[in-house]
Amino acid sequence: MDVCRAVAAAMFGDADAVRFTPLTAAQRFTALQSGEVDVLSRNTTWTTTRDTSLGLNFAGINYYDGQGFMVRKDLGVTSAKQLSGAAICVEPGTTTELNLADYFRANNMDFEPVVIENTTEVTAAFFSGRCDVYTTDASGLASARNVSAENPEDYVILPEIISKEPLGPVVRHGDDEWLDIVKWSHIAMIQAEEFGITSDNVDDMMDTDNPGIKRFLGVTPGMGEALGLDEKWAYNIVKQVGNYGESYQRNVTEKLGLERGLNALWTDGGLMYAFPIR
Repeated sequence: MDVCRAVAAAMFGDADAVRFTPLTAAQRFTALQSGEVDVLSRNTTWTTTRDTSLGLNFAGINYYDGQGFMVRKDLGVTSAKQLSGAAICVEPGTTTELNLADYFRANNMDFEPVVIENTTEVTAAFFSGRCDVYTTDASGLASARNVSAENPEDYVILPEIISKEPLGPVVRHGDDEWLDIVKWSHIAMIQAEEFGITSDNVDDMMDTDNPGIKRFLGVTPGMGEALGLDEKWAYNIVKQVGNYGESYQRNVTEKLGLERGLNALWTDGGLMYAFPIR
């Protein structure tokens, strides 16, 4: 949601100028293709097929994830290799569903799929005991356990990560200017963290002598014009939404208990790397 708020701040100077539309995994691409939504910002994995034949453009990666498995602790399972014959809850129309079949086939194991479209319903089915295992991206498992489980400590996320899931915002083919705005709004959040600019100190940073920061915040004009935006587009993002690290801390670390990992800045051993804003 912060990606959408950042785009709104860049375009309108108002991070709240957003209309959010909840979508299931099966609905999301049709909603984007039809124009019901302008940008898809949920846990959507960047894949070849989605980037080409579906007529979509990914505007970047804002979360590096991977698929995992969650089970009840009292099952005594410690590895995904022990799940042969299990009933597994999974959402249709996702890379999760495809990865699940590939993983079990590659390891000569059988499973019983329990396919439920709605995220709320699939998590409810798992926690009610309708299936033995719930599989989705690891961040989604952590969210489900923390938010939906009556006793989160009764559930364990197994150590295996069976896929790469680069998640990011998506737009339709055919509007390069819109793609640029979404892409660089995301990059601006990462760049702000690299510069050490936060929502609290961004006003003070306007007086810096650093030419890169002056260009980034619009003190030195040019970047806004390049995007067709106000020169304070990046300032508005940082002031109203925060940098990438602030967003991650607020939405992921504090709510889900997940550390940065691969989503740390490149200078801290992660994969987050801002392209030059110049």
